[in-house]
Amino acid sequence: MSPTSLSPGTPSPDATDPQEPAPKVNLSATRPARFVHGSIMRHVVVMAGTGAIGLMAVFAVDLLNFWYISHLHDPALTAAMGFAAALGYVQVAVSIGMTIGLGAIIGRLVGARRTIRARRFASAFMVVMVAVAAVLGCLTAVLATRLLTLLGASGEALAQAAGFLHIVSPALPLVCFGMAQSALLRSVGDARRSMQVTLVGAVISAILDPILIFGLHLGLTGAAISTLVSRSAVVLFGFVSLRGHHMLERPRLWALAPATRQIGAVALPAIATNLATPVGGLFTTHFMARFGLEAISGQATIDRIVPVAFAFVFALTGSVGPIMSQNLGAGRKDRVREALYASLKLTGLCVLATWVFLAAFHVPILHLFAAKGVAIRIVTLFCCWLVASYFFVGLLFVSNTAFNNLGHPLYSTGFNWGRATLGTIPFVWIGSHYGPIGILVGQSLGVVIFGTCAALTAFRVIRRI
Repeated sequence: MSPTSLSPGTPSPDATDPQEPAPKVNLSATRPARFVHGSIMRHVVVMAGTGAIGLMAVFAVDLLNFWYISHLHDPALTAAMGFAAALGYVQVAVSIGMTIGLGAIIGRLVGARRTIRARRFASAFMVVMVAVAAVLGCLTAVLATRLLTLLGASGEALAQAAGFLHIVSPALPLVCFGMAQSALLRSVGDARRSMQVTLVGAVISAILDPILIFGLHLGLTGAAISTLVSRSAVVLFGFVSLRGHHMLERPRLWALAPATRQIGAVALPAIATNLATPVGGLFTTHFMARFGLEAISGQATIDRIVPVAFAFVFALTGSVGPIMSQNLGAGRKDRVREALYASLKLTGLCVLATWVFLAAFHVPILHLFAAKGVAIRIVTLFCCWLVASYFFVGLLFVSNTAFNNLGHPLYSTGFNWGRATLGTIPFVWIGSHYGPIGILVGQSLGVVIFGTCAALTAFRVIRRI
């Protein structure tokens, strides 16, 4: 019997599974599949809202970090943050892809009332996630200088970016584990604790950053040390938050293969999907580097503003997944469709509000980050006009979430890589002939095309369920 064939009232098949003896835990303490009942719009707003608070806190600290570094008045340092971030996004993309697979399958099992199997698979796949993250983090640290040179980094910017990655990259398993813990909390519907897990890391970073960067005069090294401490705190708090849900246990050897096979079927395409965005960003950074450190600093400023300004849109991609997967597992396909509609409506409202705000306050933003030269033109163009293109980014991300949770992960892979290649490289290459402004305009035109096509395909998939 497949999970999707179970109705909400069907008894859990866990009790009859010979490989899954009844655990010695209080099963009444675990949460039921809460998303199969009640208002879909309310579930989406609550899950995305709490997720956005956590994301906004994390990225606000990153933005504050960039602000601290920018006020050291050294273009090499701000450019170094831009170069390091370009590689860091690749690492995070792999972690997010594995987290998407974990959340989609565990949410589906919870929706089908297979709580024991959900716990077995979650615990086993955590081992795989940490191992993959450890290998990727160490490779990035070893190859940091070569990779940064390929991006166009040189001189002091290269040395500073490489030093930052040498400290932070080996600790990538902490990021991956923290993301997985937050995803498990969302899978069982505990939006509040999922938010708190990310808030803990943000608060610690906010306290340590000024002390290490300014107080001890450690610069980017101080930012790296603060990052390690905050990531460790997130993992510790995640363990505490998950104890009441009984979603983790000592990993079982027999569960490694089936968990990796089932979750990996979603995670591998999701990794490929998520890698597309930072890979496209690498091309953009490479072309932007031709126009000097000020252009890279302007791009880095935008890269720090976007996650804070669009935290709600980005939170939708992680929050609507458990809602869709629980209802798919419970056979409530009408509610799956409703969740997609609600997500797209909220995306439009969020982008419109953000556009109005950034356009109205773009001058204070320029002063806040001490933008100079071409960086002023880059940030102004983004705040006043190009921010509108993030509606189509939102369409793409929400559609990808639908594909990943409705059994079509290769669709999301195709659209994201289409955007990162056909929707980025030719547009950015042509735009580069008109300077840094042309690069940004070209990048925006590409996402309009692929975001629209992805949304139309998502509606088609929903109709065919």
